[in-house]
Amino acid sequence: MENAIIVGILIIVGFIAIRSTVKHFQGKRGCCGGGNYKPRKKKLSCVIAQKTFRVEGMHCEKCKARVEEIVNDIKGVAGKADLKKGELTVSYSEEVSDELIKARIERAGYTVTEIWNADSAR
Repeated sequence: MENAIIVGILIIVGFIAIRSTVKHFQGKRGCCGGGNYKPRKKKLSCVIAQKTFRVEGMHCEKCKARVEEIVNDIKGVAGKADLKKGELTVSYSEEVSDELIKARIERAGYTVTEIWNADSAR
């Protein structure tokens, strides 16, 4: 009897895991809960510099939107993420420390591994 209960529980857990995995790869639900959230766009009056940040941990459109929103909340900068490349291009209208941007991104659970000037070769 006890074995039947354990087997039943394992079957239910396995079914839920397989269903979630299939939905994830079909694009119905992202790794962070899915949804069609679009971050608010931010336009800068003038751009004095651009830098690119390599961001690890962006797996879906919601991750991309979240990273953009984090950067767009900082005064004087605007960000545009590229999910396929794992990069975030940040435009600056005033001096803002790279460490501030990196700290905010990493506080949200992502990892910044590299920063370079967008107009220079890596």
